[in-house]
Amino acid sequence: MTTMNLEAFTKQSLEEGFDEVLVREWAPDLVLDTHTHPFDVSAYVVKGEYWLTLDTQIKHLKAGDSFRLARDIPHAERYGTEGATVWVARAN
Repeated sequence: MTTMNLEAFTKQSLEEGFDEVLVREWAPDLVLDTHTHPFDVSAYVVKGEYWLTLDTQIKHLKAGDSFRLARDIPHAERYGTEGATVWVARAN
């Protein structure tokens, strides 16, 4: 498996129709209660870990993991003791 870098993630995301790429740094032990976003998301966890809750399903994400989330889907986030760095592509 090749290691993803920001340039490759950005190129792939733009080719897939995403129009914005951000590097998000999340604080240790941060909890974001249930919310939605007005955009589709493709994300890659670079550092740290967190738990993404969708309804009753909890996904434990750590460095090297990726996920997608459609716009307007209710979800919650809880970050680990070291926080997390996540590359996020958005389709606005």
